[in-house]
Amino acid sequence: MSPKEREALERRIREHCGLGDTASAVEVAVEGYGPELRRLLVTLLREPEQAREAFSIFCESLVRDLPGFRWESSFRTWAYRVARNVAYRMSTASSPRRDRGASQELVDLMHVERSGTAPWLQTPVKDRFRTLRAKLEPGERNLLVLRVDRRMSWLDVARELDGTQSSEGLHKKAAVLRQQFKSLKDRLRELARDERLISSASG
Repeated sequence: MSPKEREALERRIREHCGLGDTASAVEVAVEGYGPELRRLLVTLLREPEQAREAFSIFCESLVRDLPGFRWESSFRTWAYRVARNVAYRMSTASSPRRDRGASQELVDLMHVERSGTAPWLQTPVKDRFRTLRAKLEPGERNLLVLRVDRRMSWLDVARELDGTQSSEGLHKKAAVLRQQFKSLKDRLRELARDERLISSASG
């Protein structure tokens, strides 16, 4: 979706809200932003069935909470926050699950040098890499989604997580997130060492 298309979509949603027509506003929002929000939920939850359930709960949340939305950020930023909150609640309420998603970004994230005979190219090891994200907290997984999967800048990540802050506040938030991400990479390396996916000498 281009910036102009997104701007037009935001305007249509707000116009319906201004008329008190929440149902039409939600219909337009789900039609426009639904596909990317579904992808977000699948990425966070890793279980298609659970993600479908989360999307239904998300839509119910829109109908319930949209009349109280104060437009201090874009609708899209707010909707992402609502979707993440739904995913967090479902993640913490369910029993731990094995992460079935793609794991290559974790290998790249830890700067592991690959070769044709590298052990992590073997299927059992790749499967074990896929479980690493399941050991992370929901907020840590979300940070990976925004920074690694979606390749967002730190300012965009800060804006996505707290779009109501001032420019100065966003820069401070971005600095904090960079430090959190550094700690997260260190934790991922430790998890990979525990699983013997990388050697103890890997830095």
